[in-house]
Amino acid sequence: MSRAQRLLDVIQLLRRHRRPVAACRLAEELGVSLRTIYRDIETLKGQGAHIDGEAGIGYVLRPGFMLPPLMFSEEEIEALVLGGRWVAAQPDEPLGKAARNALAKIAAVLPDDLQRSLETSGLMVARRDPAAGDAELPIIRAAIRGERKLRIIYSDERDNRTHRTIWPIALGFFDRVRMVAAWCESRGDYRHFRTDRIVSITLTERRYPRRRTDLLREWRQRESIGEHPPC
Repeated sequence: MSRAQRLLDVIQLLRRHRRPVAACRLAEELGVSLRTIYRDIETLKGQGAHIDGEAGIGYVLRPGFMLPPLMFSEEEIEALVLGGRWVAAQPDEPLGKAARNALAKIAAVLPDDLQRSLETSGLMVARRDPAAGDAELPIIRAAIRGERKLRIIYSDERDNRTHRTIWPIALGFFDRVRMVAAWCESRGDYRHFRTDRIVSITLTERRYPRRRTDLLREWRQRESIGEHPPC
């Protein structure tokens, strides 16, 4: 691997994480020594990358540093195509449109050979038929982005219906169902709600009293969905 490619890889690894990434983890992923990582970090800082942190603590890339013109391997192109087509095949039309637009924007800045790879990819995704609960997905996503409460009527497996006010923090896409992770005011705890069991839904103007990032971190810890531990 050339040094230029390795510097790009360091930026990509830092960009994927919002929390500090330990130098030993960077070294392990790139197959180089700690000393090399420390030198690369200093080089990137000298080139204008806003990297906070230090040896023994970890590093964070602040927003604003632009990568050179987009370059992807063929496997990275296939991953983008497959992911974009999977989203576009879902019944959530606004999200599907966004996926198609994103692929078009990526294609517009790729070199000709990679653009052809993206446009002629043989990876296909079957379109999923709409199911109960799909119509609510844009509302749920809007609530998560805006940190706003939802009022729902929810039906359990015995068809018992309850009125809930929830603070949605995450939306999980599984093979057959969609699941909302949320703080439930009536239960005073985190709960998971299948979208196909939501009988009615109302997006309120009321915001959560806590930041979604804090709630999400707390929920992840509760569910043992952790980040990679520091070295």
